Order: sequence, then structure tokens, then C-alpha cells
Amino acid sequence: MSRIFFVCALIWALAGAVWAQDFNALARVLPEQSRITDGKGAGVTLELGLSQGVPYRVFTLRDPYRMVIDFQEVDWSGLDRAKLLQTRRISGVQFGAYVPGWSRMVLDLGAPLAVDTAAMRVDPDGGAAVLTLNLKGTDFDSFAASAGAPRNPGWDLPAPAVTPPVVPRDGERPLRVMLDPGHGGIDPGAESGGVNEKTLMLTFARELREHLLRAGGYEVVMTRVDDHFVSLERRISLAHRASADVFISLHADALSEGQAHGATVYFLSDEASDVASQKLAERHDRSDLIAGIDLSGSDDQIADVLLDMARQETQPRSEALAHALAHGMGQRGGPMNRRPIRSASFSVLKAADIPSVLVEIGFISSPRDLKNLVNPEWRIGMAQGIHQGLEAWRQQDLIRRGLIGQ
Repeated sequence: MSRIFFVCALIWALAGAVWAQDFNALARVLPEQSRITDGKGAGVTLELGLSQGVPYRVFTLRDPYRMVIDFQEVDWSGLDRAKLLQTRRISGVQFGAYVPGWSRMVLDLGAPLAVDTAAMRVDPDGGAAVLTLNLKGTDFDSFAASAGAPRNPGWDLPAPAVTPPVVPRDGERPLRVMLDPGHGGIDPGAESGGVNEKTLMLTFARELREHLLRAGGYEVVMTRVDDHFVSLERRISLAHRASADVFISLHADALSEGQAHGATVYFLSDEASDVASQKLAERHDRSDLIAGIDLSGSDDQIADVLLDMARQETQPRSEALAHALAHGMGQRGGPMNRRPIRSASFSVLKAADIPSVLVEIGFISSPRDLKNLVNPEWRIGMAQGIHQGLEAWRQQDLIRRGLIGQ
């Protein structure tokens, strides 16, 4: 039995011992009892204080090396990464909501590590618990042999489902828009001054949805409606499942290169329009890594060729959508970036048959943009600009598709 399945079996047995605790209430992390420190030899010790015992599991992933700890839902309020991480043997740590009912912590490993011992001690009087993981160094081959996400019903995302093809609009039915608030859950996105991207974009997506619905002529679906993680692949899958006409991913990133500011709209291209766009796309595509997604075996070159053929029709429609949205937002005052239309290979834009764009409504790293982003009145103006752009694109697209049909 490989180490990963042994560890999972061990933890399920340990978790069963604490099922008698009251799991109806949300477990809270106890920051003062939580730390990641140097262990024996080249090892690492993780201690996580919780207000009550919860079931958990541990597994490892490679490319890059990561260790993932899943819990029945935990409130992480008050836990500070800098105070938690007291060793250089772990290069980074993320924690937060994963899927409804479950939370996740991801450790970025500087070198291959394996679980030596795992135990959750529950105080029989107060109910508080401490999870202790002792990690020890291992060799590359052993790590690779045991790495991989186990499949456990109740812990994982549902398997991909076959979805119906998108039916072309006939000009009569409402335009179905998929709004994609960037990041979420364990992945906060960019952060500045106590504000994070995932919260701002969820707020803006709700406001934009409300505006479009009130305007009439639109149906609006969202990839997430609360603070949970959604993988890049699943965001696209949800757009297909909803038979979306357009896909708009919403972001407010941070870029130090060139002190970026102002709204920018991106469409998909194999080669980035500039170095900053390339770096931004690379950072966006790290979301799945941050959240502990197993990406092994995800490369399918044959499928990529077929998808590229399908995109030949969708690509110009996406580019036209980008121009229309940028013009609409500019008409409402922006402010817009000095180069408002850009392109890069964003994974979230790779739906072959749905016009897709990524909108940076501002950069959280810009003091001016941050002031705007937290201003509800300014966000209303940007929502109006996106609506104006969608209206213009809708009319242009119907004419364009009619000409193609002839």
C-alpha cells in the first residue's frame, strides 16, 4: 500500500474517533496555538489549534511539490501567514474555503517531504483540538510514487459532465452572460491594504448581475456566488453547462511592472501582446496550484489541436467583445489603461465555442484604482459601461453572424 493511501486511511480512522464531537458548529482556527516550525533533522512540524475536532485528510502533489490538508469546514479568521510560518523549509502556505462544506490548507514544499506521524488530540472537557503533523524528508522517487489526489466521495469536486453545445442566438432570446468573479476561497488573489481581489470581484459581479437583470434582455449566471474556490477548468465547464453566450472573467490584479493602472480587457492569444500581460497570465494560471489542484495528466495535445480549430470562429468574436467592453467602460469615464486592449494565454479564456474575455476593472496595486474599486458609485459606472459594451457587441455580432451565414 503506497504511503499516500496509508496516510489517508490512518487519518480517516483518527477522524472517526472524533465524530462524537459536535460537528454542527463551524470549527474555528486558534491562531495562538497554530504554527509551522522546524522539526527533527530536516523535517517540519505543523500544529494547528481548532475549537473542535474535525475529520481531515492529507495528501501530496508534485510539479511543484505540495502537501494538501483538507478539513471539514474551518473558519480561518485571525490566522496570519507570517506568524504561522516559522520555518524556511516551507516556501509558502495558503488556507481558506475550498468547496462548500470543506476547507483546505496547502503547503509549498521546498523539498520532498512525507508524513511521518499524524494525530488530532481532542480535549475531552473543552472540546478544543490540536492537529499535529510531523513531516520528514524523503527522496524524489518515493515522493513521486506516492503523490496524487485520492478520490473520496464527499471530499472532491464532481466528475466532469457532458454538456450540450451552445445554441447560436437568434436575436430573440436574452443574451446569457456567464460572470466569473476571479479567485475565491483558498485563493484570495491580489491583496492590498486589507482588501483582497476575491471579495472585491464577488461584490462587483453581484452588482453587475443586478444591473444587467434590471436592464432586461439578459440572463446572468455566475461561476461562484460565495467565497469558495472554483478551478480554472471548472469555470469553463460551468459556462458550457449554462450554455452561455459570452464569458466575462472579472479581476483586479496587482502588477508592479510599469505601475499598471486603469481598466484593461484581455482576449485569448497564444503569444502575449506584451511582457506584463504574459506575467499576468502566468500569475492567474497559478490559481489551481495555490489551491492544491492535481494537474498531472492534464495535457492533451490532440484535444488542443481540435480546440484550436474550433476557436477560429470564436476568436474574432472574442476580440470584438473586448473592444466593445473597453469602449463602453471608457464612455462611462473609466479610467482606462493607456493600452486598454491586450491579449495573453489565460487558461480561463480557453472555451473553444464561447466568446470569452478577462476584464481587469482596475489594479489593486494602484492607489488610484484601489480607491475607485472600493467606491460603490464608481463600480456602478463600470457596470453601466460593461452593459453598454455588451449591447453594442450584441448588435454587431448578430450582423456579423448573419453575413457569415450568407
